[in-house]
Amino acid sequence: MAALVHLCYNSYFLMLTHNTTNTAQVKTGLRENISQFSLLVLVNAFVGGMVGMERSLLPQIADADFHIAAKTAILSFIVVFGVVKAATNYFTGALADKFGRRNLLIAGWLFAVPVPFILMWAGSWNWILVANVLLGINQGLAWSSTVVMKIDLVGDKDRGFAMGLNEFAGYLSVALVALATGVAAANYGLRPYPFYIGIALVVAGLLTSWLFIKDTAGHVAAAAGISNLPRLKNVFLATTFTNRNLSTVTQAGLVNNLNDGMAWGLFPVFLAARGFSIAQIAVVTAVYPAVWGFGQLVTGRMSDKFCKKSMLFWGMLLQALALLMFPFAGTMAHFIGLAVIMGWGTAMVYPTFLATIAENTHPLDRAKSMGVFRLWRDLGYAIGAVLTGIIADMAGNEEAIIFIGALTMLSSLVIDRRMSCRTNAPKLTEIFSGNRRKQVENEEVYNPCRIAKVA
Repeated sequence: MAALVHLCYNSYFLMLTHNTTNTAQVKTGLRENISQFSLLVLVNAFVGGMVGMERSLLPQIADADFHIAAKTAILSFIVVFGVVKAATNYFTGALADKFGRRNLLIAGWLFAVPVPFILMWAGSWNWILVANVLLGINQGLAWSSTVVMKIDLVGDKDRGFAMGLNEFAGYLSVALVALATGVAAANYGLRPYPFYIGIALVVAGLLTSWLFIKDTAGHVAAAAGISNLPRLKNVFLATTFTNRNLSTVTQAGLVNNLNDGMAWGLFPVFLAARGFSIAQIAVVTAVYPAVWGFGQLVTGRMSDKFCKKSMLFWGMLLQALALLMFPFAGTMAHFIGLAVIMGWGTAMVYPTFLATIAENTHPLDRAKSMGVFRLWRDLGYAIGAVLTGIIADMAGNEEAIIFIGALTMLSSLVIDRRMSCRTNAPKLTEIFSGNRRKQVENEEVYNPCRIAKVA
C-alpha cells in the first residue's frame, strides 16, 4: 500500500512538472521572458482578488451576522490568516527548490477552492476562521511562488520593476475586488452574492496555473552559475538578525503589514462608527490598495534607480504620517486623501522589500531568504490585529491607530540608522543636486526605457 501511494505521489508530480524549462536554453530578462512573466502577473491578480473578496466585508459580517462586538474577536480572522500565511511563506521558500515553484503554485490554488463557499454559507464565526486558514495557505503558496518565479525570470536587471508589476497586479486586484464586493453587499446583502466573485477567481487562477505556467528551475540553475554573491551560512538567522540589510528590511516588512492588518480590520469599524455607509467604507478601503497597486508601476522602477534604503525610509515615513493624522480627519475627502498618502508610502516599500532581498542573496539562497522575510512580514498581520484589538477595546479606535502610526515611524528610523546602500544609486533627497543629477544622467539612471547600470 505504501509503495502504491509513493508511486501515485511521484506520478502526480511528474504530471505537474511536464511543462518545464531546459536549462541549456534559458535566458533571463523581462523582454526575453515576457510571455511567462505576463501570465504570472495575471495569476497574481487572481491571487490578490481572493484577499480583496473579504477585505471590506468580514468585520461587518462579524457584527451583523454573528453579533460579535469585541474588536479582538472581530479581528481574529486576520490573526488566523496572518499566522497561517506567514508559516506557509516560510515553507514555500524552503520547499521551492525541492518540489518546484509551479507545483506549489498549483497546490495553493487547490487550497483556495473551498474558501468562497465557506464564506457564503458559514453558520458560525469558527467557519469563517477555517476559511481564513485555507486562504492563508493559498496566499502563502501562490503569491510567494509568483514572486520568486518572476525574480528567476528577470535576473539581475529589472528586479524592482518586475516586483512592482507583480505587486501592482496583486494589490490592484485587492482594491477592485474589495470595491466590487462592497458594492454587491450594499445592493444585495453581505452574503452570499459578493462571494460569487471568489468562485470565478479560483477557477481562473487554477486553470491558468495548471495549463500555462512553466517552472523556472532552469533559470535558477543558470543564475547560480554566474553569481558572485557569497552563500549565507544560516539563511534564517541572516535574514532575521545578523545581516544588516536583510534584517532591517525584514523588520520594516513586519511593521508594514502590521499597519496594513490594522487598516484591514479597524478602518471599516472606525469609519462605520463615524457614520459612513457600507459603500463609502468600500471606497476608502479600496483607494488605499488601489494607490498601493498602481503606484508600484512607478515605485518598482524607482527602486531600480535609487538607493533602496532611501526608498524604504521615505515610504515608511509617509505611512506613519498618514496613520497619525487619520483619527483627526473628519470628511470623506480627508479619509480618501490619507488613504492615498498611505497607499503611496506602501507602494514605495513593497517592491523595494523584495528587490532588496534578491539583491543581497545568492540565487540558491534567494527562495529561502524570501520565505523567511515573508514569514516575518506576514506575521505583522497577526501582530497588528492583536495589538489593534487590545488597544481598541481598552482605549479606543483612535488610540489604536495612533499607536500603530508611532510604531511605523520608529521603523523608518531603524532603516535610517541601520541600513546601507549596496550600489552607487542616488538617494531621493540627492536627486535635486546639480552635480548628482549630472552623474546620475551619465549612468543612465533616469532613462526609464533602459536598464539602470547602478541599481
